[in-house]
Amino acid sequence: MSDLTSRLATAADLPALRALMTLAIDRLQDDFLSPEQVAASHAFMGLDTQLIADGTYFMVECDGRLAGCGGWSRRATLYGGDHSTALRDAALLDPAKDAARVRAMYTHPDFTRRGVGRLILSLCESAAAAEGYAHVELMGTMSGIPLYRATGYTVIEPTEADVDGVKVPLARMGKALL
Repeated sequence: MSDLTSRLATAADLPALRALMTLAIDRLQDDFLSPEQVAASHAFMGLDTQLIADGTYFMVECDGRLAGCGGWSRRATLYGGDHSTALRDAALLDPAKDAARVRAMYTHPDFTRRGVGRLILSLCESAAAAEGYAHVELMGTMSGIPLYRATGYTVIEPTEADVDGVKVPLARMGKALL
């Protein structure tokens, strides 16, 4: 879609990013998860503001509206927001042996199937490759897996998050960049 623009997110963008994430979690997963699983997803999904601090988190806009967001990381954390501290590991990865991480991908429900996710993945993959990473990994939600498969990612390991006994299916996925 030619009317999509992208830029790096800043701290000033946090309210808009968080609102989009909440909307995306609540509306885009309901075809894949039970209402209890969607509600549980909020416990581990969301924005890790370290991505903004690291300058690796993108926003995609369409006609001045936030259409999507997502980033990549050179840190060990595979997924999780600021509030899911048990999942976070700020250790730096080694591009010679580790896979960069694609993180916190969200599309506004009004902009699905319009190239937003593909654009974000392309930005992330290009930036990671420019820093010497040969592979990327991500934790795919059930609603995200079709996009990731269509863009060359394969499942490394199916897994799940357990939030107070509510199991939310996920899939660790990866892709070679070279």
